[in-house]
Amino acid sequence: MNINLKFSIGFFGGLGMFAAVVLFGNLDPDHPEVTYTLATALLMAVWWITEVVPLAVTSLLPVVLFPLLGVMNGKDVSATYFNHVIFLFIGGFVVALAMQKWNLHKRIALKILLLTGVSPGRILLGFMLATAFLSMWISNTATTMMMVPILISIIIKLEEIIGKKNIQRYSIGLLLGVAYSASIGGIATLVGTPPNLSFARIFQIMFPEAPDISFASWFIFAFPVSIVFFIFLWVYLHFLFKPKNTNWKSIDSETFRQQYKSLGPVTYEERAVFIVFIALAVLWLFRSDIILGSFTIPGWSSIFNHPEYINDGTVAIIATIVLFLIPSRSNKGKKIMDWKTASGIPWNIVLLFGGGFALASGFKESGLSIWFGSQLSFVGDYHPIIVIAVICFMMTFLTELTSNTATTEMLLPILAGLSISIEVNPLIFMLPATLSGSMAFMLPVATPPNAIVFGSKRLQVMDMAKNGLILNLLGVITITLATWFIGTYVFNIQPDILPDWAVLK
Repeated sequence: MNINLKFSIGFFGGLGMFAAVVLFGNLDPDHPEVTYTLATALLMAVWWITEVVPLAVTSLLPVVLFPLLGVMNGKDVSATYFNHVIFLFIGGFVVALAMQKWNLHKRIALKILLLTGVSPGRILLGFMLATAFLSMWISNTATTMMMVPILISIIIKLEEIIGKKNIQRYSIGLLLGVAYSASIGGIATLVGTPPNLSFARIFQIMFPEAPDISFASWFIFAFPVSIVFFIFLWVYLHFLFKPKNTNWKSIDSETFRQQYKSLGPVTYEERAVFIVFIALAVLWLFRSDIILGSFTIPGWSSIFNHPEYINDGTVAIIATIVLFLIPSRSNKGKKIMDWKTASGIPWNIVLLFGGGFALASGFKESGLSIWFGSQLSFVGDYHPIIVIAVICFMMTFLTELTSNTATTEMLLPILAGLSISIEVNPLIFMLPATLSGSMAFMLPVATPPNAIVFGSKRLQVMDMAKNGLILNLLGVITITLATWFIGTYVFNIQPDILPDWAVLK
């Protein structure tokens, strides 16, 4: 589509919808703020989809419109843009930047590749494993950008040994494996992908009295989903793209070994960052009590007088400060982390988070989420597992064309209101919607990892679309079953019962 035409459609279409709803909409005569919140949400949705302005700029609209329209106080709106979830993101990203600064991420990736081996299946497994693991802790975009150059160098080497024609199809499988593994690994942790963090905060905004969604509880729920999907993906790609009739025995691990040697010996800085990284992961996982049936692993925060004051954002900032305190040996007088490197934090994502949090607050304060829930109350006539499957399907295919973070932040408040309306546990709808927001595999524009591997110009849109469709549908099934059988256990969900913390006071 022509850029000017897209801008015109997005800009004037969004403003037109906004004005029409404000002037002629009348959702709740006694509470006009319900209508005004919907108008703002529609304007943001259109501008987010068409990217009339950068996503982060659209995210600032509630700061202006909510106070002007009487939806929320300007102070309250502004406060939603910075909270403990934002600090969790910032802290996690600073640790990731430290890993990249000292090439620790490359060393981890190449070490995994050396350990897995050099047969076709093992090379695929190695790249997928390294990408998925790093994406659990580093943004899936950064992980993919780091892995693709390593992968391309391996593909070129294979082409020299076996022949470009013989390796062409296998190289497509490798590229898809890296792109898809980045998304699959990211869902396993709260910091792995933006929709997860959006969910944690929006859930707290909508239900302030609900139990905390901790790093550990999310990991216990999502990690098994990630593993199951990872195994299926490896089997699928291996048998579909495995090279045939090639002299693979001429391949050895020397290529990986040479790349690993080029990194030089492990430095003091790498060891320090690795120790901080491991410590951060452990502190996150064991911060609060982990309840497994009748067995409870007490969290370390209980040693303090007010353990409820400590959250995952607190832990992330502890690790961040430590990195700024540890002196560097290779750069005398400097520290392992410096502000020049830390300035690489994607503040546009921070603002995107904030816009979603502000929108969620507007949905709640105005009553729009409850209004949506009442309009969708007919959903209560269907079994929850059917509703979960529909939500997964809708989210998965919607995020093929839109920002997964923006889409998640738009729909979660609506699903919260729906759950209240039909009196089911809100988590039963919000959990699968969040996971599904990261499971779009069909189009290059669906996720940054997809776009990055497509940019290698070694695969066609159809290669991604036909394989991605199968994976999209598998994701719908996997997440639906995982929510029903794992999520209900981990989060103590009784699907057909609205918990006390979700009851409107």
